Amino acid sequence: LFPFWPIFFLTLIYNVYFFVADGGSIGVNYGRIADNLPSAVKVVQLLKSQGLSRVKVFDADPSVLRSLAGSGIKVTVDLPNEMLSSAAKKPSFAAAWVQRNVAAYHPATEIEAIAVGNEVFVDTHNTTKFLIQAMRNIHQALVKSNLHSAIKVSSPIALSALQNSYPSSAGSFRQELVEPVFRPMLEFLRETGSYLMVNAYPFFAYEANSDVISLDYALFRENPGNVDAGNGLRYFSLFDAQIDAVFAAMSALKFDDIEMVVSETGWPSKGDGTEIGASVANAAAYNGNLVRRILTGGGTPLRPKADLTVYLFALFNEDDKNGPTSERNYGLFYPNEEKVYDIPFTSEGLKKYKDKRAPATGGGHVTAPPVTGGGVSRSTTRNTWCVASGEAGEEKLQAALDFACGEGGADCRQIQPGAACFKPNTVEAHASFAFNSYYQRNERAGGSCYFGGAAYVVAQPPSAYSRLIHPLSRYLFVCCGKC
Repeated sequence: LFPFWPIFFLTLIYNVYFFVADGGSIGVNYGRIADNLPSAVKVVQLLKSQGLSRVKVFDADPSVLRSLAGSGIKVTVDLPNEMLSSAAKKPSFAAAWVQRNVAAYHPATEIEAIAVGNEVFVDTHNTTKFLIQAMRNIHQALVKSNLHSAIKVSSPIALSALQNSYPSSAGSFRQELVEPVFRPMLEFLRETGSYLMVNAYPFFAYEANSDVISLDYALFRENPGNVDAGNGLRYFSLFDAQIDAVFAAMSALKFDDIEMVVSETGWPSKGDGTEIGASVANAAAYNGNLVRRILTGGGTPLRPKADLTVYLFALFNEDDKNGPTSERNYGLFYPNEEKVYDIPFTSEGLKKYKDKRAPATGGGHVTAPPVTGGGVSRSTTRNTWCVASGEAGEEKLQAALDFACGEGGADCRQIQPGAACFKPNTVEAHASFAFNSYYQRNERAGGSCYFGGAAYVVAQPPSAYSRLIHPLSRYLFVCCGKC
């Protein structure tokens, strides 16, 4: 099967790295609006036991920061919204805050970022006007402490800061925020080498539009995708579409070089009767498939090389939070440290992970009619195929092909020299064969047709699909039955 074994094993080693180590990073938000949570020391032990190497907190609590010292866990701390005006008006306040809450703990506690406020634009206390100066004063305080190279300064924005978010290519910031806030903020991030923090929740969009958004599309499950008419790109998840709307908004202001961190995203495991889609099964699918999506590498359709750092929300269910039932049920763990549902957080854990399509509860909604081109209904998910994306490039396709035929365990005998499906001898043709073999062998499990963005699912058999838009029509028609 593989006549050049030394080369094969070197390639296999490369691809293990490519698909496991070359992805993004998973962190978690550690909120504490609850009266029944374990001690900070136990929380750090829990984080380490789960392989979570990044945590974001919503303040700078001394007990938490002390407990994280020497743990190797990277930390993002928060300057609360109520302190923005003081930090903006008084550089001395910003300097004292940094000295007391950051310099006093770093580097034993590996603080890597400061979130100045949180979703400031929706703060009812009108703190937006203080944001930029507060960020600058906090950064200057880091400079004085010689910490500015190690610690970034940013501020998480909600998607409500966008004027337009659909289609993704039309993404734009709210007009009244562009000149007073976003342009100077992005200039600051560029100057300091920082990144934009974004809180993105596909759950909210699905809950409000479940009659037109496919649940598969919202949960990273296989679906035929949704083509953005503005840029011609095909989207296979609502998450990617939301993130690219922000990238498009940044691009419209000529800030294509600014990176992004998803500072919050998640899905509730329980909700009120009106909160469609809130269930343990859907939360497990969203977060589990998101972890796979991030750790296996590949950016978004608009930024394919932008591996993302993503912070799941949240570590625990928080019983003292106000609002609908969902607000108290975003946790990955119960306060007794038991998992609400079982998903991996590391590349090693992903090897045994499969998305389980259990019936949804809580919200009482299992699936929704798909948008045109936006999802595969439950009745058709058994009739899907995995094909290579020619837009991925030959290098990426070759790496994915080697992985599928090697560690992935795909049956690639038919694409060896002299076999029935060897010709045409192109990387794209062979990759389609191997990807589909891998996909079918894994029972079309969620994320098994991704390959770092080098593949996607189609709802027609390759033979029919190819006659429409694929140049390898005869090849796929002949080989469909074998792969």
